[in-house]
This record gives sequence, structure tokens and C-alpha cells, in this order.
Amino acid sequence: MTTLTEHAAEQLIAANAFAPAPPGFVGAAVDVPAPQVRGRHALRHGFLKPGSPRSAIVSGPPSPGLAVCLARMTDDLRAARPLIAPPGDRFSPEAGIRVGLEAGLEGGGILGLARRWRLAHRLAPVLAAAFANAPAAGLRSIRQAGRKNLPVVPPGDPRQAWLAYAMSTPTPAGVSLRDRFRAGDAPTATELADHLDALRPPVAARGHLELDVADAQPGDGWRLPIAVAAALLDDPRAAAQAEIATDHLASEPGLWERAARAALTDPVLAAAARDCFLAAYAALARQGAARSLRDAVADYTERYVLRARTPADDILDHLTARP
Repeated sequence: MTTLTEHAAEQLIAANAFAPAPPGFVGAAVDVPAPQVRGRHALRHGFLKPGSPRSAIVSGPPSPGLAVCLARMTDDLRAARPLIAPPGDRFSPEAGIRVGLEAGLEGGGILGLARRWRLAHRLAPVLAAAFANAPAAGLRSIRQAGRKNLPVVPPGDPRQAWLAYAMSTPTPAGVSLRDRFRAGDAPTATELADHLDALRPPVAARGHLELDVADAQPGDGWRLPIAVAAALLDDPRAAAQAEIATDHLASEPGLWERAARAALTDPVLAAAARDCFLAAYAALARQGAARSLRDAVADYTERYVLRARTPADDILDHLTARP
């Protein structure tokens, strides 16, 4: 296969980073316990494919709105049951929930691409803290621990920020694309595509925005990160409220490490989470979201967010209560 020049790779990454579009379509992918899934299996709407050695991924298609997205994911998760582990099996620590939202439009405005990119990054550690559910020694989310050195908002405009991240992040072999080019080991277009697909930052540019911040949740709790993220980014009033609630976070030191270790016991993250969850609930009510979904968001807000707790704290409480 023909290898790429460094300049050609940079052009491909920047050109494919965003496909500007107004908010509306919502997509999701949910990790499920499934240690023996092989190959890709078509489901009613999306597909099931292998993930980590202990999990698989149920990936839904882009859907016209939150309600359709959640309905399709419910269908597909039900259809995947014969292929995955029995209910009650613990999620692997790396399991999570990813949300796909439109990139937004070029230009300004609360739903513009640049503002959505910045808001998504500021929301990311808040949602990571609020949905922490993978505790380990000294951590409430082992998934987020590897992000401790990330800035809250990467510098530069969205395309240049994504380009810098994609070129500098090491591959599984420990070498970045930039290093490969400088060493004369230029990748092919297929290798570049594989590298971009394997990147798992909190916010990725995949034509659309992909948020990968929430740990796996028990039962039908997978719906909540999708609903809250979509409400805060796609509802103009909620997005404006979320901007106010998170504006100061870009300059907070060590915020990703604090999200992984302290989660909502960190007062800065807890205050932002309270404002954001209340804004998300109000947006869902304005949009006429199903009562069951609104009640689930309200229950989660009451049980965890308003009490500066997360599901990880339930697990830690159970462990410390053992004789």
C-alpha cells in the first residue's frame, strides 16, 4: 500500500475531523460484559462487536433525536443478550458509555462548532466525575486515571487541537504518528485510519463529537449519560447554563486526576455537576422527554449528584462495610 507523507496525513486528519451540522442526531455505544464475542454481529439497528478481552460493544446508528436513539439502543441491548454475559456479571474497569452528537455549525452561536467543542471538553470531567463507577485503590474511576495529565480544553482551534492530539498520541507500540514520520516509517492510509479509530480521548472529533467520559452503569443506567450529555449540548438554554457552570474549569489544575480520584467529593466538580444536572433535567422537561427518563435523571440527581456521591461510592461503602 502507498504510504502517506506527513503533510498528507495532517490534511486528512484535519479535513475529516468535523462534518459541520446542526444538533439533532444522537448516537451511542455501550460496553457490555461479554468475554467471548467474536466478530461483528448485526442487531436490529446497530451491531455488536468485540471490545476489550472482558467486554463487547453494542453500537447504535446515528438517530434523529434522543428518544429514537434510546429506543434503538434498548432494542439492540435486548437483542444482544444471548451473546453476552449473564446479568449480574461485573463490568470490566475499562467499560464505558460513549455518546455521539453533531459537531455543530461553523461560526459563532451557542450551537456553533467551536463553542460546542469547548463546552464538551469542559463538561467531560464533570460528567466523568458524576458517572464514576470503576473504583480501584485510591480511585473512584480507574478509566479516568490515565487522563490525569490532559488539559481540560486542548489549546488551539478545534481542528488544530484534534490534529495535534492525533499526531502526538502514541500508538499501542508506544510511538506517535509524528515520531513515525520523523523516523522514516510513514504509515499507510489504512494504518492512519486504524490509529484514529483507536484513540479514546474524553472528546473525539470523528466528523461528529464523541464523548467518552461515563463509566458503565448498572441496569438501564446507561441511558442517563446519553440523556444528560445530549440535553446539555443540544438544548440551547441548557448549553448556555452549562457554559456558565463550567466556564472556570478550563483553568482548574489537575482536574482530570481529581475527577478520577475524588469524583464528586471534589467541591468544584460537585458544584458544576449540580448546576449541569439541574439544567439537563429542565431541558428534558422542555423537550417532552418520556416521564420514565426524566424520573430516572431526577432520581440519579437526588441520590448521587446533590449528595456529592457516585455509584463508585456505593461500591466503596460496601467494601469497607465487610467484616
